[in-house]
Amino acid sequence: MASCLGGHFGLSQDYIPVADFYADKSIFVTGGTGFMGKVLVEKLLRSCPKIKKIYLLMRPKRGQDVASRLTELTQSPLFESLRKERPQELNKIVPIVGDITEPELGISPADQEMLCQKVSVVFHSAATVKFDEKLKLSVTINMLGTQQLVQLCHRMMGLEALVHVSTAYCNCERERVEETVYSPPAHPEHVVTLVQTLNDDLVDRITPDLVGDRPNTYTFTKALAEDMLIKECGNLPVAIVRPSIVLSSVREPVKGWVDNWNGPNGIIAAVGKGVFRTMLGNGTRVADLVPVDTVINLMIVCAWRTHLRRGDGVIVYNCCTGQQNPITWQRFVKTSFKYMRKHPFSEVVWYPGGDITSSRLKHGVLSLLQHRLPAVIIDLVARITGSKPLMVRVQNKLEKASACLEYFTTRQWAFADNNVQELCRSLSPEDRDTFDFDVTNINWDGYIESYVLGIRRFLFKESPNTLPKSRTIMRRLHIVHIISQVLAVFFLWRFLFLRSTTLRQFWRYIIDILTRAARMLAIA
Repeated sequence: MASCLGGHFGLSQDYIPVADFYADKSIFVTGGTGFMGKVLVEKLLRSCPKIKKIYLLMRPKRGQDVASRLTELTQSPLFESLRKERPQELNKIVPIVGDITEPELGISPADQEMLCQKVSVVFHSAATVKFDEKLKLSVTINMLGTQQLVQLCHRMMGLEALVHVSTAYCNCERERVEETVYSPPAHPEHVVTLVQTLNDDLVDRITPDLVGDRPNTYTFTKALAEDMLIKECGNLPVAIVRPSIVLSSVREPVKGWVDNWNGPNGIIAAVGKGVFRTMLGNGTRVADLVPVDTVINLMIVCAWRTHLRRGDGVIVYNCCTGQQNPITWQRFVKTSFKYMRKHPFSEVVWYPGGDITSSRLKHGVLSLLQHRLPAVIIDLVARITGSKPLMVRVQNKLEKASACLEYFTTRQWAFADNNVQELCRSLSPEDRDTFDFDVTNINWDGYIESYVLGIRRFLFKESPNTLPKSRTIMRRLHIVHIISQVLAVFFLWRFLFLRSTTLRQFWRYIIDILTRAARMLAIA
């Protein structure tokens, strides 16, 4: 198993440390209020203290203006270290009113002019990551948003790097994905024309034919966005970063930090609560999971490298773990169970357990018995007692989320990451430590434990003080779980015994053998 710690090359006396590259520079970030964007902003402020400004594209939301949203952002647990140790750094964040879905990104002419004069590095992470997003909105955000950003970047007089965040799964029809931009599954211009010309209902009807053998509109539009970027970037200094399935932070600024229910997060949370016990997938397949801070460190270093080697063209970086430090879905699920029992969530409905199975029949039967039937019974009791029935609706959402993941849990890809390894080797030991994206450093057991604790703390908002009580309840649930299994086996045996002559004869035969064996032992 290769590691970027095997040596380094390219270091010389004129080596520029990554943090020094960002000194006195202003950064523009789209998607800065999203999961990855928040980690990016925090890391830039903490590890590149001489950075000048970070401009965040933000839109008013839920009656909040951008100033209120920025305050809410910086008050999150993610920025706790900065708030305590260097609160003045937070003043470097400047909100830019805009909207990725609007022409010219919804940015005022005055702000556009200011950005064009001051910005040196752009990180484009704004995207809709919903797998079941309507094609029209997915095209608008993922494709046209990218196109509008590139047009703005062409006007930036001092632009030194544009880092575009894509996804490793934008070429999911291939089993092996190299670090290159492939031909798109359709002509981007034709797709844009279609969604802008046809009414929404017609676009929805033709979406399956357009997407083809891809699992969703997300991977489809991200592939088209890469092609648009290559065609329109001209001589701009561009890098593309393709992360796989992004989960909680492995190390910084807070171990296990996560702020959304997307992807496996919602499923694992439901499993920990005891309301989800079976999922369709191949346990032997590699689960290409990558911590969010690993991706962010790579992005920051990519901008540094893109400027230093501007003449190399657009470089693609597959940010994945499957080649260097693989973990299977089976191991991920089993290890999650281990730590959900060690650090149980509050108000658990049943003892966490279950499995990932590749048998659709088995999954269907288990889903009916372990998900649907209990949900109907619980909702029936709720109606009788005057409470609001919720479990059937919860199960519907969970099964929808599980279906979205099914494509990725039943297949496996080999994502080449040679460019990532080369980039890692080109760093000084100090920069490797500060901006660590070497996935061989990930200890999966410890990482999954922090992931479970992160879900408990940041998604369910549960205090560590509740752990002793939760562990007591978990021990009781474990006893109830064992008793229920014993009773289930007993009643099944009784049911079959009373109805099967062959089974009764077999049972008498076993008893007869045991009796003879006991007599022989007694005589001996």
